[in-house]
Amino acid sequence: MTLFLEILPDLDELIKLSLTLILERIENALVRQGLPYFSIALAGGNTPKPLYEALAKENLPWDKIQVFWGDERYVPNEHPDSNQRMARLSWLDLVEIPSANIHPIPTNSNSPSEDAQKYEQELKAFFQVNLPSFDLILLGMGDDGHTASLFPYTSALNENDKLVTVGNKGSDPRITLTYPIINESKCVMFLVTGKNKQTALSHIFADEAEEQQYPSRGIKPKGELWWLLDESAGRYLKK
Repeated sequence: MTLFLEILPDLDELIKLSLTLILERIENALVRQGLPYFSIALAGGNTPKPLYEALAKENLPWDKIQVFWGDERYVPNEHPDSNQRMARLSWLDLVEIPSANIHPIPTNSNSPSEDAQKYEQELKAFFQVNLPSFDLILLGMGDDGHTASLFPYTSALNENDKLVTVGNKGSDPRITLTYPIINESKCVMFLVTGKNKQTALSHIFADEAEEQQYPSRGIKPKGELWWLLDESAGRYLKK
């Protein structure tokens, strides 16, 4: 793992840098390496929305971009809380990306565990391996240190055999990628903003802390790990 920590003055600068990094990695994969596609798993929440809006303005080879999600709330696709809906409205519906290149997490069987299994099967079928490696996974982080839908002291943190599982926020089921597939990624990029994240970040970057309490500590990809923080979040992590 190669760790990068960048603390930016504000959200605008964070989005600019994250956009630059993503475009560089797309070019590296498709042009320099000549790969047939670039695979990205998206984060939900408010922070990445302006990034998606910026990506929608780029002239990219959309037919070679394959879009997945890192987690999803167990709600219908059209629900205001849907991560898929947010990404579609701010980005995917605004560009000429083939519908076959968009791989949303299913949430329509009334069984989160069944839909988690379906998504795992889709991942394995698409990548044609048992442990896929995304080119890029975007992640956020909650003020409790959770990421994707890997919440503190939940069973999803101990899932080593599945690529996709049910993550629970109280009684609210969600579907999430697990540590094994996230950590197989070529690049993981955290986008974190806000003063309320300072305490969790101090534990995540501490020499020792409880991983079950701060799940973001468990993100240790085989490739690059980028932490992009705004000033209010990263004030006490100055390099």
